Amino acid sequence: MPESGSLQRRTFLALTVGGTLAGWQGLSLSASGQQNSPLPRKQSKTPDASDAFFINGEIPSMKIFIEDGELNKLRGNLRAYVKCRVLENDKTEYKDVGVKCKGAAGSFRNIDDRPALTLNFDKYIREQNFHAMDKIHLNNSVQDPTYMHEILCSDINLAAGVPCARASHARVWINNRDLGFYGLKEGFDKKFLKRHWTNGTGNYYDGGFCQDIDAALEKDEGKGVDDRSDLKALVDACRNGDPAKRWPLVNELLDVDAFLRFMALELMCCHWDGYCNNRNNYRVYFDPTTKKAYFMPHGMDQMFGDTNANIMHHPGALVANTVMHNPEWRARYRDIVNEVMPLFNPPDKLHQRLDQIHARTRPVLAAINENVAKDHDNHVKGLKDRLTNRAKNLLQQNSTVEPRPLKFDGNGIAKLPTWGPKPASDALLGEETPDGVKCFVIGVGPSGRSADSFRTKVLLSAGTYKLQGRARVAEVAAVAESPGTGAGLRISGGQRTNKLEGTTDWTNLEHEIVVSNPTQELELVAELRATKGKVWFDAGSLQIAKVNK
Repeated sequence: MPESGSLQRRTFLALTVGGTLAGWQGLSLSASGQQNSPLPRKQSKTPDASDAFFINGEIPSMKIFIEDGELNKLRGNLRAYVKCRVLENDKTEYKDVGVKCKGAAGSFRNIDDRPALTLNFDKYIREQNFHAMDKIHLNNSVQDPTYMHEILCSDINLAAGVPCARASHARVWINNRDLGFYGLKEGFDKKFLKRHWTNGTGNYYDGGFCQDIDAALEKDEGKGVDDRSDLKALVDACRNGDPAKRWPLVNELLDVDAFLRFMALELMCCHWDGYCNNRNNYRVYFDPTTKKAYFMPHGMDQMFGDTNANIMHHPGALVANTVMHNPEWRARYRDIVNEVMPLFNPPDKLHQRLDQIHARTRPVLAAINENVAKDHDNHVKGLKDRLTNRAKNLLQQNSTVEPRPLKFDGNGIAKLPTWGPKPASDALLGEETPDGVKCFVIGVGPSGRSADSFRTKVLLSAGTYKLQGRARVAEVAAVAESPGTGAGLRISGGQRTNKLEGTTDWTNLEHEIVVSNPTQELELVAELRATKGKVWFDAGSLQIAKVNK
């Protein structure tokens, strides 16, 4: 589609969908979300008492009692369930509840500190539940001083139609030790799956810590086979080298539209530690009815940090990178971004939602400590400012046209004049003009080690190319590493086939590039991996040449 047509389509969607979102605010309480929230929410497939708890329930006090014997077991294995007793609001008692510590590198704390916890109410007593939920998480929010990120981003995802655990807050004690204010989050379990899918018996995987779907993900739920064949099939489809086969296979195994919506929300909410950007904090469900995979967000405690975070790049995670290299799906992604934009811009709805949450949280925090409550006021104000800045940035990004592939001259050559330094040590990175030749220069610094580079990004159409340039080195003591040895040219993520070491005169270098996708963004690298020496890359010689094959 021509650029002007693409822009016209996105403008039209903003008008029509914006009107739809505005109309949803008049829905009944059960449909519109928590406390007449300005953010819409679809009705659960299995409504139950948990709806009332998250819509208009109070912030509960949760007093957890762990007997000495069970507490010692937990100290010995913090990730294994032990028995506890839970008293809610000093009146409702739950006996023999499973409790264990949870969290990853940033939030994990020992049981004798201020731990994040999982409470499993039917672990030992069948059908015991907490407001119709079998499992909940109590998050210590050590990485979220606002106490708002999880609940706000849960609301945003649900408003956009992305399956997501609901969130609230709680005041927590363990054995009469006051742990303070916590986030309370719905557990991912069979009941959660039934809320979002008609058939909740499929395989449900925990993405684990910083790993993609090609890892040995843990299956939390599901009656399907335990050989991860569903995950392996999706991995193989994404890695199929023939685009004509890849796209139908991916479409058969993944609900592409649902994934694009999931990805849009991750990126728009600045979830740097999510699946798309960091292969972390996600869940995957394989619906037995559609035979397709669905992704869900998790761990949304560090959100809206970089309000200029890119939403139009090609993320590194396998599935995200695959779908964004399909031009039709990328166009659909932009439609979805435009469709959900009214949730973010103008930011009034999010500000209003924060005010609603703040009205609930502040009295509880003030009861703990008035200074804590005042700090909370400032953090909420700061979050509002970030939401305002993010709204402006999203609008700006959404108005940009799609990048075009690199243009070549009549001889099949495209010059690459613009490169930027990427320091990895204390190496010298600069520009020099010896003998009138402009050069990008890298020299080993005082630390005695360089893996530094100059880089540039290009968008290439399918085909075969050669990255070319000339360089010379002086007294380079090369280091052999997996990306390459000494000085040379390559693409990011690839292995270099050229190298310079010692002392040389000007030498021509080249590195072959094969692009199988219709278009692909690549980062080109001019680097030095050495313990001594210096390299000069002739800036005017750096180019990409088409190869006719």
